[in-house]
Amino acid sequence: MSLIITDECINCDVCEPECPNDAISMGDEIYEIDPKLCTECVGHFDEPQCVEVCPVDCIPKDDNNVESQEQLMLKYEDLMAKK
Repeated sequence: MSLIITDECINCDVCEPECPNDAISMGDEIYEIDPKLCTECVGHFDEPQCVEVCPVDCIPKDDNNVESQEQLMLKYEDLMAKK
């Protein structure tokens, strides 16, 4: 499943540059994660990099976008093919 940034986000700007898929961008008030681009860093890293650097622990899994590891890998492969 993709990740989501909660309203606990303090806009510290550390997550956006860490995302290898460019899935994180500034929303109206806080950063947002595009579920079409988020692979939880599958294909790039062992752990989601945004979660690793977030100082307030506001990036949980998005229960509205449930995906298996296999689906995340297929999404990663599709994203890489489009680059």
